[in-house]
Amino acid sequence: MEMTSPTKGIQNEHWTEIIEPKTSVFDLKLKDVWRYRDLLMLLVRRDFVATYKQTILGPIWFFLQPILTTITYVIIFANIAQISTDGLPPVLFYLAGTTMWNYFSECLNRTATVFKDNAAVFGKVYFPRLVMPLSIVLSNLVKLGIQMILFIAFWIFYLTKSGSNIHPNSTIALLPALILLMGGLGLGFGMIISALTTKYRDLVFLLTFGIQLLMYATPVIYPLSKIGPKYKWLILSNPMTSIIETFRYSFLGSGTFSWAYLGYSAAFTLVVLAFGTVIFNKVEKSFMDTV
Repeated sequence: MEMTSPTKGIQNEHWTEIIEPKTSVFDLKLKDVWRYRDLLMLLVRRDFVATYKQTILGPIWFFLQPILTTITYVIIFANIAQISTDGLPPVLFYLAGTTMWNYFSECLNRTATVFKDNAAVFGKVYFPRLVMPLSIVLSNLVKLGIQMILFIAFWIFYLTKSGSNIHPNSTIALLPALILLMGGLGLGFGMIISALTTKYRDLVFLLTFGIQLLMYATPVIYPLSKIGPKYKWLILSNPMTSIIETFRYSFLGSGTFSWAYLGYSAAFTLVVLAFGTVIFNKVEKSFMDTV
C-alpha cells in the first residue's frame, strides 16, 4: 500500500493565498492589491459613512470647513494684513488654495497614522497592507469632489460678474494630473511617517505642527508673485507650490505656470511615493512587535 507524505499532499493543494515570512522589500504585491479591490472600495465607503454617520449636519461639514476657513483668511490676511491676492476676488483666491491644500493635508494626516489606527485589524486579518492607505486617499477624493463643487459654484458666480478679472484657460485639463500629484505626495509622505511612528511615537505630535508650517511655505494665503527672489527658490522647492499655482492659473488666469516646475513636482512625487511604498512594505512585516 502506497503511503502519501503529508508534505507532498500540501504541495499538491491549490491555495488562494500564500503568506511568506521573507520577501523582498521591492516586492510590492500590486497584483494582490488589485485582487482585493472589493475590500478597497468597502473601506472607502466605511471611511465616508463612519466619519459623518452620527453628526447633525453630515456631509454639509464638507462645505462648512472651506467656507469658514476662507472667511477667516479674508478677514485676517486680506482685510487686516492687506496681503495681495493678485487682483483676484479674495474669496475665490483663498477658496482655491484651501480646496487643494485640504486634500493633500487630509491624505497626509490620516495615512501617517495608518499603522497605529488599524493595529487591531492588522493583527487579526490578512490582506495587502497597501490597501489601507490607498483607501484613505480614495475616500478623501469624495470630500475633494464636494469641495470642488463649492469652488465651482463661486467660480461661476464671479465669472459671470463684470470686472472680476478672472480668465480661465485650457490648462484646466491638467486638473486630474494635479489631483493625482497631490494624492501621491500625501500617500508617499504619509507612509514614510507611518513607518517611522511605529518606533517613534512622538512624531505624531509633531505632524499637525509640521503640516501647518508647510502650509505657510506653500502659496495658499499669498501669491507666489509677491515673494522676493531671496526666498522664492525656497518656496518653489516645495512640490505643492507649482500644483496650487497651476490650479489658480488654470481657473482664475492669475498665478505662475511652468512646465519645468510642474515636472519637478511630478518627479518629486514619484520619488517620494516609491520610497514611501518600499519603507511601508518593509515595516508592515514586523510592525506588530513595536506598535
